[in-house]
Amino acid sequence: MRLVECFPVTDAEGTRIDLHTKVISDSVIERAKERGLDAIVYAPHFTRLPQIKTAAEQYSDSELLVIPAREVFTGDWKNRRHLLAIGLDDPVADFITFEGAMAEFERQDAAVVIPHPAFMNVSLTHPEIRAHAARLDAVETYCAKLFPYQNRRGQRIAAALDLPGFGSSYAHLPGTVGEAWTRFDREIDSTDALVTALREGAPRQAVHRNGLGHRARRLLEYGHLGYENSWEKIDRLLLSCDEPTHPRNLVYEGRFNDVRVY
Repeated sequence: MRLVECFPVTDAEGTRIDLHTKVISDSVIERAKERGLDAIVYAPHFTRLPQIKTAAEQYSDSELLVIPAREVFTGDWKNRRHLLAIGLDDPVADFITFEGAMAEFERQDAAVVIPHPAFMNVSLTHPEIRAHAARLDAVETYCAKLFPYQNRRGQRIAAALDLPGFGSSYAHLPGTVGEAWTRFDREIDSTDALVTALREGAPRQAVHRNGLGHRARRLLEYGHLGYENSWEKIDRLLLSCDEPTHPRNLVYEGRFNDVRVY
């Protein structure tokens, strides 16, 4: 294991949370427990909040807490900005403006963290994070899907802006869960407790596994990114026509019509 960044941590044990995963199953839960995690944040793409919450409740038990969250896609396909919101009570659509999403997160008093900063065209850039730093609760400083130079970029951004960091597996494949996590200095046993820790800037450490196995998982995840941005994306754009989280969907009752990008 390797520490990415260190803040003073008073509790020798604390709470270990993989702060961003995309998959859930019995095997995912088993792997998370084997890796010594206390919780995972479950935020699958294009999945409605009620469905995420149902799965989180179903898979949580006395050994592992599953925390529901949404990675909201702001902007259109060519200029996306992903925001990870934890602590939402009401659904938020994808494909809305950045300001529209932030206004909704602030209304619900959710914690907002920045996954994979400055990565391709799907992340907030350094200038964008700087401009909105007061509204953001953390920046990802270690993502198991990314290469070292990409993670160092996130670490530099967090350090330059004096923002807390976090680590996650960003697992799209079950075997990647628990490759990286965040160790907080306190007990976190609920979604509200995690939101509070993030909003308060609680002391933490971003930690990741090391060695050939970890590098292999990173390569597998990065390869999966190619699939996501080729055949799966074509299916979304040409075949599926309408994502369940598209703002035009009837489930949102027109709440996001004034901020949807298409």
